[in-house]
Amino acid sequence: MNIRTAIGQYYPAKSIAHELDSRVKLVMTITYVVVAFFVESAGGYCFVTGALFVAVYLSKVPLKFILRGLRAVWALLIFTAVLNVFFTPPIDSADLLLNLGFAQISESGLIMAAKMAVRLMLLVTFSSMLTLTTTPLALADAIEFFLAPLAKIGFPAAEVAMMMTIALRFIPTLIDEMDKIIKAQKARGADFETGSLMRRVKALVPILVPLFISAFRRADDLATAMEARCYRTDVKRTKLRSLKMTRQDYMAILMTALFAVCVLAIR
Repeated sequence: MNIRTAIGQYYPAKSIAHELDSRVKLVMTITYVVVAFFVESAGGYCFVTGALFVAVYLSKVPLKFILRGLRAVWALLIFTAVLNVFFTPPIDSADLLLNLGFAQISESGLIMAAKMAVRLMLLVTFSSMLTLTTTPLALADAIEFFLAPLAKIGFPAAEVAMMMTIALRFIPTLIDEMDKIIKAQKARGADFETGSLMRRVKALVPILVPLFISAFRRADDLATAMEARCYRTDVKRTKLRSLKMTRQDYMAILMTALFAVCVLAIR
């Protein structure tokens, strides 16, 4: 079972998306995530999906590599869809399709389930584009830039930016580690796909325990390495590469604003 994902990984390539300022890409991602939840019509969904394909094309990242990010959220997609199907109340008697007693299935519930599933897929895919086209250091600089005003009131902007970047960086590492543990347990005769629900939950214990131990060990090694290099967050550090806006960055901001206006207009 291959559970590799594109979330948290960086895909090196020469493209317009890779060359954009990390701050601009972070703003674009947040705008897309927020605007996507305002979409209600079929035309709006087509427009938002088309914008996603344009971003994928400009990034020059293979579509198959991007779709790997959806593997990690299939369970969440199914769970969300089931909740919306069974627990969305019908608008009226004509909207009701099936009454199961403990739950009701309505046409509006099915529509809501489909909308939420599509929204989650779009959000995960577009969010993975941010990490695929942005190096961890550039992403940390962008987060630190936007959190810098809060530092004046004592907020640890540099520490939060570093923690978020490290968390994103170690997502693919931990997933690869989980993949190795599952294969090792299967080689020893472990069964994760048959039996009752309680049995499957108990079968996850031999996976989670070594995974947590490995995560804590990696965190300790990283802390030791940072201390050995005298890393500190309470001092003003210079940047090897300063963030600078270019003409294409301003064009990207303008296109993002037009995209948001168009989506809100045809929602």
